[in-house]
Amino acid sequence: MPAKTGQQYIDRVDQAQANVWINGEQVKGKASEHPAFKGVMKTQAELYDMQHDPKKRDLMTYISPSSGDRVGTSFMQPRSKEDLEKRRLMMQEWAKHNGGMMGRSPDYINAGMMAYGTASDMFGVQDPFYAKNMAEYYEYCRENDLSLTHTLIQPQVNRGVNAAQLPDPYIAARIVEKTSEGVVIRGARLLATQGGITDEIMVFPSTLLKQSEEENPYAYAFSIPNNTPGLKFICRESFDYGKSHFDHPLGSRFEEMDTIVVFDDVVVPWNRVFALSDVGVCNRAYNESNAVVHMTHQVVSKNVAKTEFVLGILQLMVETINIGQYQHVQDKMSEVIMALETVKAYVTAAEANAKIDKWGIMTPDFTPLNIARNYYPKIYPRFGEIMQLLGASGLMAIPSEADFNSDIRPDLDKYLQSATGDAYNRVKLYRLAWDVCMSAFGSRQTLYERFFFGDPIRMASALYNGYDKQEYVDRVKEFLTRSEELASEKV
Repeated sequence: MPAKTGQQYIDRVDQAQANVWINGEQVKGKASEHPAFKGVMKTQAELYDMQHDPKKRDLMTYISPSSGDRVGTSFMQPRSKEDLEKRRLMMQEWAKHNGGMMGRSPDYINAGMMAYGTASDMFGVQDPFYAKNMAEYYEYCRENDLSLTHTLIQPQVNRGVNAAQLPDPYIAARIVEKTSEGVVIRGARLLATQGGITDEIMVFPSTLLKQSEEENPYAYAFSIPNNTPGLKFICRESFDYGKSHFDHPLGSRFEEMDTIVVFDDVVVPWNRVFALSDVGVCNRAYNESNAVVHMTHQVVSKNVAKTEFVLGILQLMVETINIGQYQHVQDKMSEVIMALETVKAYVTAAEANAKIDKWGIMTPDFTPLNIARNYYPKIYPRFGEIMQLLGASGLMAIPSEADFNSDIRPDLDKYLQSATGDAYNRVKLYRLAWDVCMSAFGSRQTLYERFFFGDPIRMASALYNGYDKQEYVDRVKEFLTRSEELASEKV
């Protein structure tokens, strides 16, 4: 199957009947009709349908090098800067459709799978068999337009010890045994966003395992269908409350759902194993394949669209109640404008300085992308604060759509009108702002951006330790030496 349609996406997830639990009950019937998933699945289907829009087809898809079919651009192996730009524009087309509020739209993992598949020889260090598996799986994903969730993190039980030292060594998912059929996995992983509403799950190798024999059972990389026997997804509470798009404009459309993934002696077929029992390979995979670069490129590109969406909401709020003439408002708005242009500049720099990597792929310069992924978790919470400060009491005066359809409507029309329009549209806008900065959905977005790539302190430390500062140190030393020489000449 080449690039799929929205209906094909929905049909595949419905037919798979993955083992998903929410609110103490197992999901029965079609996932696309369940209140917790139907909104986001409809939106995801709209993304896939964009691949078949005649006006966007050449951007959203490209010709497969193996089948000749049109496949999704997010799977593209970029060989030039023009390829990078096309892939980024395609990603931003999807991000604009969801306001950047879907952090795990399919292109995120697709970019990573492309990098892993292209760098498949890296996995062959253990055995050429694993390299063959990875290369074939990337092609399988591309040619069948798979939607993927992923899981990376071990359960947070006692972070002072490693997983093998917990009361039960099978709290964190680990290898039980190797059989003729495949590898048996038991335990849990966090945190699969869109778990259960995609085709398959990619179990990424952790990048934080210590070099020791007791860590090897937790070292692996594989991918399996979401309906694999023994695989279970446990959902948190849904932030889609079944309300209208007026009442919950974001939660009703983009609630991606986060899940705990439980492996009850899941058998992973050998042809789906990419790394096994080797901490070294797992720790190197993310960086050596440049998956981290290509996935970060997608994220920062998405964040441009997200920041544009936030800026648009804020400016419309400013115009709606006529507060643009106040300098404190202009100051706050300028913060968002500066953030937007900063993030755009990071993307531009990354693409302008892109180079062919050792795998033959045009790869963005990671330094500006790395700065961006450290910067955005700090600035995004400020967007919500600015929205609250500008919205003030208006973010509390947000009656529901039912109120506008009731006998109380005349009061609402009179007392909630704005400088530029009627009460209905003013409240509609403010409910959107509320869903960005105050609702359960909005709070989850803030938490999500804070920890998108992990612990921000650890990330900052990695940035500091990995950044080449020596050139600037040498320049200062040279300046100090020159100063001493000039001083001695005067004496």
